Amino acid sequence: MNLLQAIVLGLVQGATEFIPVSSSGHLVLVPWWFSWPDPGLAFDTVLHLGTLLAVLTVFGSDLVHLAFNAWRAASSGHWNAPQARTAWCIVLGTLPAALMGVLWEERFEMLFGSPLHVAILLLVTGFWLLAAERIGRKRRGIEQMAWHESLLIGVAQGCAIAPGISRSGSTIGTGLMLGFERGSATRYSFLLSTPIIFGAGMLQIVKLLRMANLDAQLLPLALGFVAAFLSGYACIRFLLDYVKSRSLIAFSAYCGLAGTASIVLWFLR
Repeated sequence: MNLLQAIVLGLVQGATEFIPVSSSGHLVLVPWWFSWPDPGLAFDTVLHLGTLLAVLTVFGSDLVHLAFNAWRAASSGHWNAPQARTAWCIVLGTLPAALMGVLWEERFEMLFGSPLHVAILLLVTGFWLLAAERIGRKRRGIEQMAWHESLLIGVAQGCAIAPGISRSGSTIGTGLMLGFERGSATRYSFLLSTPIIFGAGMLQIVKLLRMANLDAQLLPLALGFVAAFLSGYACIRFLLDYVKSRSLIAFSAYCGLAGTASIVLWFLR
């Protein structure tokens, strides 16, 4: 992989991790579209760490505040205190994706080698977003989230381990279907992403350290990391502002077009 490819894929990862169009799907499809080599485990890991840094940069103070409130509520015996509720919902919502990843990791990994399946799942993401906009009432804030609702959103996040299913799209979409307004559903989606991106990144780092000749890839890895961080940061800010006054239909349409075009290309090749 050359330096230009590293930068492009870093920008793609950072943007599509948070804009609801599936980062994992694009990391499969973009190299396939342009006949680029598979970026590999090392590059994928570093890109995810770049997007993790972007989340921490934007929401670091929020996460510290949530953790402090959860600890204070637990130490005083008031587990269900309103100020700690969002923190416990994030903990609870992380469990389904962690469990699904452990149980079905090999099945999910098989999909990364099939651009056709990724394209089909991208169509599923587009339909998911469209249905969410049509069904959702968009009236509630995340402080009103019930425990079972955090689990449902967590299951949606777990489905996004499959490339082509957008993590942010599935969690925001499910939040909208449950009646949460766009800004609240989007903010919760970003907060919920932190533990799972961190956990997946740490797991991949363990595998990464066992790889040979890693030092030969340091420059493209560094460029990909920086590109993923910068585009991730910009896209978090963009989407938080975008959803205040606009729907997710444009992203639904993009997923539909990109998925359809990829399916056509698959059969033409």
